[in-house]
This record gives sequence, C-alpha cells and structure tokens, in this order.
Amino acid sequence: MNKQTIDRPDVRGNPTSVSTPQTQLGASIKAPSRPGERATLESARGAAKTRPLFEREIVRKAVRASFVKLDPRHQLRNPVMFVVEVGSVLTSLLFLQALFGKGEASAAFTGAIAAWLWFTVLFANFAEAMAEGRGKAQAEALRRTKKETLARRLRQPLQATEQERIDTSETVASTLLRKDDIVRVKAGEFIPADGEVIEGVASVDESAVTGESAPVVRESGGDRSAVTGGTRVISDWLVIRVTSNPGEGFLDRMISMVEGAKRQKTPNEIALDILLATLTLIFLLVCITLLPFSIYSVNAAGQGTPVTITVLVALLVCLIPTTIGGLLSAIGIAGMDRMIQANVIAMSGRAVEAAGDVDTLLLDKTGTITLGNRQATEFVPAEGVRIEELADAAQLASLADETPEGRSIVVLAKEKYGLRARDVETLHAHFVPFTAQSRMSGVDLNGTVIRKGAADAVQRFVESKRGVFPPRVRAAVDNIAKQGGTPLVVASAQNETARVLGVIHLKDIVKGGIRERFAQLRRMGIKTIMITGDNPLTAASIAAEAGVDDYLAEATPEAKLKLIRENQAGGRLVAMCGDGTNDAPALAQADVAVAMNTGTQAAKEAGNMVDLDSNPTKLIEVVEIGKQLLITRGALTTFSIANDVSKYFAIIPAAFVSTYPALSKLNIMRLATPGSAILSAVIFNALIIIALIPLALRGVRYKPAKATTLLTRNLLLYGVGGLIAPFIGIKVIDLVLVALGLA
Repeated sequence: MNKQTIDRPDVRGNPTSVSTPQTQLGASIKAPSRPGERATLESARGAAKTRPLFEREIVRKAVRASFVKLDPRHQLRNPVMFVVEVGSVLTSLLFLQALFGKGEASAAFTGAIAAWLWFTVLFANFAEAMAEGRGKAQAEALRRTKKETLARRLRQPLQATEQERIDTSETVASTLLRKDDIVRVKAGEFIPADGEVIEGVASVDESAVTGESAPVVRESGGDRSAVTGGTRVISDWLVIRVTSNPGEGFLDRMISMVEGAKRQKTPNEIALDILLATLTLIFLLVCITLLPFSIYSVNAAGQGTPVTITVLVALLVCLIPTTIGGLLSAIGIAGMDRMIQANVIAMSGRAVEAAGDVDTLLLDKTGTITLGNRQATEFVPAEGVRIEELADAAQLASLADETPEGRSIVVLAKEKYGLRARDVETLHAHFVPFTAQSRMSGVDLNGTVIRKGAADAVQRFVESKRGVFPPRVRAAVDNIAKQGGTPLVVASAQNETARVLGVIHLKDIVKGGIRERFAQLRRMGIKTIMITGDNPLTAASIAAEAGVDDYLAEATPEAKLKLIRENQAGGRLVAMCGDGTNDAPALAQADVAVAMNTGTQAAKEAGNMVDLDSNPTKLIEVVEIGKQLLITRGALTTFSIANDVSKYFAIIPAAFVSTYPALSKLNIMRLATPGSAILSAVIFNALIIIALIPLALRGVRYKPAKATTLLTRNLLLYGVGGLIAPFIGIKVIDLVLVALGLA
C-alpha cells in the first residue's frame, strides 16, 4: 500500500507530520467544490443570520400575502383578528352608507375608522407573513438541494457476489425508490435517498445538509451508519438500505418544518388562543349590550345622543388584546426560525416550547463535557530513566497510531521536549498495531522493540523478556487511575532483555469554558447530570472538574431510561442528546431529545430535534432558544394587556361623553375632541403591531437568571412600559391630527 506524509492538526490545532496509508479516510481530505454545485442549508442559515430583518424581496412577498390572508377562512384561525376583520367590514358598510347621507356619523370619521381597522388586520397579517417569508426563503434553498438522480438498485441478495449484484442491478430514478430498497453508490455519485449503510465504508460529503466542508466516514454497523439523501460519496462505495419513501425523507421533513405555514400550533399557543378568544367574547358581549343601554340612558335623561355603532366597533377593537393576537403566530414561527439558524431541525413546535421549560439536562461526557478523546498530558519516567528517553520511545511507538490518543502523544513529545516527528518511510520500522488480545502497540526498530499499552499487558511483556516491573511505576499507574486518568506503560527490549521506561498519563480534557456554562445553567435553575460509561472513580473526577450537579457512571441504556423516568416522576422536564441506537429508548422518553445528524436512523426517529452540526453542547443553545421563545411570548402578552389600560382612558370617555357629559373629567390626556380621541386610539392600536414586529421576529434578549428575576424584569419593562407607551403615543397622534386639521 502506498503511503504519504500529510499534515494532521494536533489537539491544539497545530499541524504535525505523520505517516498514514493513502487510502485511509482522514480529516485532512477536502471535499471537492464546484461553483454553483449545490445550495446548502449552511448558506440558507448563514443568509438568515446576515440578511436584514426587512429584506426587500421578503417584504414584497409579505405585503402581497397580507392581502391574501384577508380570506375569512384564514382569519378564523385567529379569533381576535377575525373579530377585527368583521368590524372592518361593518364600518366599511357604514362608511358607504354615510357617503349617501344616511350614516350615523360623518363619512370622514367613519371612513378613517374603517381604514385603520383594515390596517390593523393587514399589519397583523404582515407580521405573520414576514415570519413565514424568512422560513420559506430557507426552505427554497433546501428545495434546490433536492434533485432527481439515478440510482443503481440491487436485485440480488447480499449473499451474492459483488459482481453478480452489479450485473443484475437496474438503474432507476431516485423518486422511484421505496423503503427497504437496496442501492449501491460509488465515489462521485449522490446518495439517492435517506438510508442505512449495510455494507462498505466510504467518505461522504455532507455539506449539502450540514454546511461542513470536511467529509465524514460512513460505514455499516455502529453509530455512523445513517446517510442522508442529497449527500455525495467522494471515495470508495456503499451499499445502502433505503429507510424512507419519496416525500418522507429528512430533507422533506426539514422543508415542511422550516416553512412556517405548515407549522402546527403548540399547546401553549392553543391555551393562549383560548384565553384571547374568551377575552374577545367577553368584550364583544359588553359592547353589544352598551348600545341598548346608551339608547335607554338618553331616553331616560331626555338629553344627549346614543353611542354610534362605529364608535362601539372602535371601542371593541381597542378593548380586545389585538397586539398579542396579531403577533402570536409570528412569535411561534420566528422561534422555529431561530432553531434553523442554530442548525437544529425541530420536528415539532412542542419540542421548542418544552426546551424553554427544561429543568434537567442529561449530557454525555465524551464529546460534550470533554473534548471527546483522551490526550497525553505528562510523561512519568521510571527510576533511572531520563524523561527525554521516555518521551522519545513513546513518540516512536505512536507514530503509526492513528487514534487521537496516539497523535496527542506525538504532539506532547514534540512540544514539551522538542522531539520532531519522523517520517515513517525513512525509519524502515515495523509497526505493531493495537489488538484487543495483546492490548499493546508499538514499533520494532533496528533491533529495539518498543511497546506501550495497559499496565498488566506490558508487565507480562517485560517479565517474558526477563525484565522487572518496578514498584515506582506500579505506584504511578495506581495514582493516575485514582485521578480518573488512563495510564499507558512504555517498555523497551533489546537483546531479549526488557525494561520499563515509564508511564504516559492520558486524561479526558474538560472543554474550556464548560464549567462557566454549567454555572449559567445553574443560575437558570437547570440541573446538569453527566452520563458516562466510565467507572465511578473516573466519573467523579471529571464531574468535579467540569462542575456538573450530578453524574451517572457505568451507564447502560436501561440506566439512562430509568434516570429520565425518575426525574420526570419528580415533576421535572428532561432534555438529553444522543446519537446511537442504544440512546433511542432514552431519547424517546425525554421531553426534549436532540439526536445527532451523524447518528443512527433509530436515534433520529426517536428524537424530536436533529442537530445538523452533531455538536452535543448544542443542547445548551436549544434550551436558551426555547426560553427566549417563551419569554418573548410572555413579554408581548404582558405589553398587550398593559397597553389596553391606557386605551380605556382614551376611548371610553370619548365614546360615552355624548351620553354622560360627566365622563369628560376622565379625559386625563386632554385629547382635543371625542372624535380625535377615538381615532387616535385606533391608529395607535394599529401602529403598535407594526412597531413590535422586529421584536417578535428577533425575540426578547435572554440572559440566564432565575425565573423570579426574569419575571420581575419583564413586568417592569413590558408591563410598566406597555402602560406608559400608549399614553404618550395616543397623545402624540392626537396632536398630529389637530395640526393637520383632522381632529
């Protein structure tokens, strides 16, 4: 096999020269790129992050959609805005009546009220259309990744020879593939559908889905067997069992979730809809009864004039919570959009909401809390052995070791002791790979045999060569184990005589800043639990260093499931992430289950979210986005209810001053006339929706804090702010109307 020397990044990001087989799949392989070859989710996500909030094309489509959404069948989904639309129609009819001189009020006043009520409905539609438009722009980018390709469908069973299967295969369009079909994909071909690798190993370019340019290895068995339709094989070949029918693949589900129009309402939204509908019904009944009551009062007093229907409609629209009613849908759609920007596909809005209420986080140790691979941190020499001699032997024994641990040993020897990595070609060495039987690896070089491995395995090797395993080395091995590390003993033999050189300390490196992030979660009231297959001693050491609240050692699928159920039984909402088939039961049980895109099909089907970056720490981001969604909805609901109070002071005295002149004393804002007061309140009611659209789309800024702190802050900011802002806004609008001679 031909070999070549390539530069691999070490654990600190520095390049190190190591020798590797030319056909081996590694992180250094770069996927070929061709201009215009694909539109990736990364490009869609990047565009979503950088594009202006009111992009011209999205605004243009949203304006058009605002009129389309005037369809009463659409408005019926939102009881608040449906009532406003009915009021708009009614006042428009009254305006037409006034034009012919038979109206209950002047045509100018009735027409102005009708126009601003229509604007209120249109602005609410515009908010929803803007949120949908941003999602649809991303969905369109995803659609461009879908292309019909040709696939080689195998007819012969897997037991047949490869040539027999190829000879009897047939070429079909990817759209004709069905679940459980078997296809063969070779280098340069696109994977035609979602599937599970059942034979072969290959490097796959998944940038069309993840945006990551570096290819990944996909192989049969294990947790790296799932492949996604639309990705491309760039080396070797794969035999794949299709796991989805046309229109049911991963990209199809992504597109349907990204498009806000197809998003299902969540339980919290439904509950809030019911509350808003109830309030609307109550105020509707109140306003209906006010007309006969006003007529009776005028007749009984023998003075004044009854309230008009136009004024009652304006009163009703200002009384009901139109602000939150107009923005509620946009808030939910924008929350899903923020998930997409984080490269997380939420399979339901319920999962996004649940993320905001999570109070227990289950995190896997490897790759989440630690860097994912043990790294060499120090050399401990045996008595009478120079540390440079130990480092040199350890590096030689690790030159052909392609594991992250082996590379970290090479890097440590190079950086700490100035030992340059040598080209294996010039050494003429025979490398001995690690096996489960020997539990050692090493190199035979110029008559010297160097081995590194587990302490008991190296001890047997040394004693078989008439050597002695020193007590000091045994003590170092025990000490490293007690600290939660992994000891590797290095020995050399020459002329059938062996000696122990020392110990390499391999350690799980806790990610930088992870302790601070756990502290943030603790301030949010979230308990963190580390899950690991390590022994309790190692688990306790890592847990203490990382700062988690609790840990589960020697975890099995049954133990994970039991832990989740115990927490849920205690009234907690649990979130976890996983990528393997053995994680599927726990993912299915968790309230928020984030499956890694690189994981198995079973894990992705069990989860209610898929992280396209396959970054387990994304779970923390998911929780923050969920909390931001809930806080945004709560803040704008608070603002909506609070700003209704000031509208009462503006419109109620103006509406009934003709019936009850004494109500003029309640005109605390000193509005010019009853007509201008009513019109100012209606105009403000419409404009505040458009003013809050950016906040609904971006979300209220979230800072980790206790629930009571967040509640207090939002009550002060959005409650008090919602109470004060309308007084100022309505007064300013009244002054403008007076200045324009429209009062």
